[in-house]
Amino acid sequence: MQRISVIGNISRDHIRYPDGHSGHYLGGAALHIALAAARAGAHAAPVAVIGDDLALLTREPDLACLDWSALRHATGNSAAFAMVYDTHAAVRCTSATYGVSHQLTAHALGHLARHPGDFYHLCCRRPLHVPALLSRLATAGARFSADFFLPSARPLLAAAAPWLPAADWIFVNAAEYRLLARTVDPAVLSGVVVTDGPRPARLLHHARPVAEACPPTTTAVELTGAGDTLTGTFLARRLAGASPAAALEAAVTAAAHHTTTRPRPLPAPYCP
Repeated sequence: MQRISVIGNISRDHIRYPDGHSGHYLGGAALHIALAAARAGAHAAPVAVIGDDLALLTREPDLACLDWSALRHATGNSAAFAMVYDTHAAVRCTSATYGVSHQLTAHALGHLARHPGDFYHLCCRRPLHVPALLSRLATAGARFSADFFLPSARPLLAAAAPWLPAADWIFVNAAEYRLLARTVDPAVLSGVVVTDGPRPARLLHHARPVAEACPPTTTAVELTGAGDTLTGTFLARRLAGASPAAALEAAVTAAAHHTTTRPRPLPAPYCP
């Protein structure tokens, strides 16, 4: 199986939930997706830039399954995000300080030049220069997938549009899919995975449904990272040869399980 290189942020997250609970957690889409892929049996590497505040990250026993060779440590602070969820499990507001992750585009372009044979997943988030990465992936003939984050999806979908037809898979939620369909004709897209909370997830091939999976009923206590868990699990299973239906079923099950366990707070060395 190809190594999955996941380009995106690793961050310190401050999350507030509608029940009043809040906490500081280790986060970032690159970490969540790579970790889910590794737990599903893939060789997965986060392509990220972290600062001094997360310098001990690679020593965490729970993360030993990851390939850390594509992680860059830079002097300064890591990206930090603050997110507030509403009672409908949607992000109501978010704020960010990007720190050393401003170096991510250059770092990722260098990694792609050295490892063109990897499968790439691009977390289309600020401050990454999405067109630079997607154009390089497409012109290099690399296999890749992409996902978006609703608060920034409109401008980043527009920026990514010319290269999305070259993607193997695009991962969006229902609201993001509506934006995607207004930006790119879904009929030109090879694979789109559309999630919709507790409702069935769908896999579309050139706008035609080819698989559907209903998440198991669970009591959710954690929201952050569920979509990333689905993405990483789906990629690992498909690249290992699973059918679209089997990969989607495994992915929605893993995502549902992720929501049932509150993440551990950031260890003391990482706390702000």
